[in-house]
Amino acid sequence: MRVAFVGLGVMGYPMAGFLAKAGHETVVYNRTFARAEQWVAEFGGTSAPTPAAAAADAEVVFVCVGNDDDVRDVILGDQGVLGNMAAGGVIVDHTTASATIAREIHAAAAECSVGFLDAPVSGGQAGAENGQLTVMVGGEAEVFAKAEPVIDCYAKAITLIGPVGSGQLAKMVNQICIAGVVQGLSEGLHFAQCAGLDPAVVIESISKGAAQSWQMENRWETMVAGEFEFGFAVDWMRKDLGITLDEAQHNGAQLELTKLVDGYYAEVQAMGGKRWDTSSLIARLKKV
Repeated sequence: MRVAFVGLGVMGYPMAGFLAKAGHETVVYNRTFARAEQWVAEFGGTSAPTPAAAAADAEVVFVCVGNDDDVRDVILGDQGVLGNMAAGGVIVDHTTASATIAREIHAAAAECSVGFLDAPVSGGQAGAENGQLTVMVGGEAEVFAKAEPVIDCYAKAITLIGPVGSGQLAKMVNQICIAGVVQGLSEGLHFAQCAGLDPAVVIESISKGAAQSWQMENRWETMVAGEFEFGFAVDWMRKDLGITLDEAQHNGAQLELTKLVDGYYAEVQAMGGKRWDTSSLIARLKKV
């Protein structure tokens, strides 16, 4: 297929690469043009000067940018992709954003006979680079059916959750769960150290039982070592939790722990950890 990818950050860059490797004719756009040229040099394809130019003749346009305002700009702006897409095309937004912006874009796309899916991802930079992302999708089944085989190029699991906005809501559930798990793991490791236990021995034991988690398996060693210069940044997590807490204000969900952990992440930011991995929650805790 002829596809376009808008946004070549740490996630979008490898995701677009998998599209090109799979044989799709891929056009890319990035706000920093040198990044797009670097991508073309590595993967082939072509770069475009604007999102609109990237979308010309594309059957599916993928978007992976920063926040609601960025999504609105690259899709609905003067040089946005929607103004240059043919009827029957599909926009797949991989940005972690609000359900509100997803519904706004969907309504605008429908007026142009263009399909829209909100499709945030989980798996972090490593998942993007290895083509092992989990994709949560909101949209109509027929639109999903057209885009799913292409999304599969960089995904290990793709699930249609429900109507437009459902993908973003599912991603909020994902972030709620991660926040609680990382805080619990941080306190558990902190407790083990304070009790004079060897964290490696403890993890070897409890990781075989009900306490096991992806965070435990993949982060405990770096957490104990105080190494956080990698992974999913605290700034990004706070953006996601902010969207989640705002949504909870509208739907009445009680997110006491999530609100608490969001405050802990604010403390990590104040410590200079804005770009640290989310596992840096343990940095707040000191061995007594």
